[in-house]
Amino acid sequence: MTYCVGLMLDAGMVLLSDTRTNAGLDNIATYRKMFTFEEQGERVVAIMTAGSLSVTQTTLARLQEAIDDNEADHTTSIMQANTMLQVAEIVGRSLSDVTAEVSAKMERMSQKASASMIVAGQRAGGTMRMFLVYPEGNFIEATPDTPFLQIGEHKYGKPILDRVVRPETSLIDAQKAALLSMDSTLRSNLSVGMPLDMTIIEKDALKVSSQTRIEAEDPAFARMSRDWSEALRAAFTRIETYAAPEPKGQENT
Repeated sequence: MTYCVGLMLDAGMVLLSDTRTNAGLDNIATYRKMFTFEEQGERVVAIMTAGSLSVTQTTLARLQEAIDDNEADHTTSIMQANTMLQVAEIVGRSLSDVTAEVSAKMERMSQKASASMIVAGQRAGGTMRMFLVYPEGNFIEATPDTPFLQIGEHKYGKPILDRVVRPETSLIDAQKAALLSMDSTLRSNLSVGMPLDMTIIEKDALKVSSQTRIEAEDPAFARMSRDWSEALRAAFTRIETYAAPEPKGQENT
């Protein structure tokens, strides 16, 4: 399993993914799930992946092949697409095709294979956009009402995002929210694991503003995790215990 989260804010985008891949408790490995493509000043595209490794790696290989193809055009290459919507459509078609091909082979062994992706970025003359692409190739888009998207093991990290993240949230606070969302997931699900990859794309920068790999022994992340646990315990202690109202007496009839 995995956990990836993307936050789309007025100031830019924050993208965070883990790197754990497992096929059973005794077969755990580390694979990058964050991929970036950029032509500085023209466009930047980031893709995060969750699900079957064979599906995601094949899809990304085909996307890269299309980028390198001298005969590629705006309908086949994410680096030539006219809009971010077209980028999402290209990724969706490729993901759907690969999912169908791999699933057909896996069904012979009574197994299934699927994957999902978060596609985010901006091109010159366009706005920032972020999409969650499903295995079938269809997708949904982040909006001001819900300015974040998640794939993989998302349920543990969602509560803090629901309570904290708004379009006006700063990039600094958004990084904190994403990392605490990841920390909650790491604590509750062993199929999600370090190291983490974090990418920041500032609005209208048309390039990757920063990329960071956070290792398991990273002291700043460990301190943030510890402080978050202590803050939750302190808040729990301060909250007044719920006192159920006493039942009203029943009138004689």
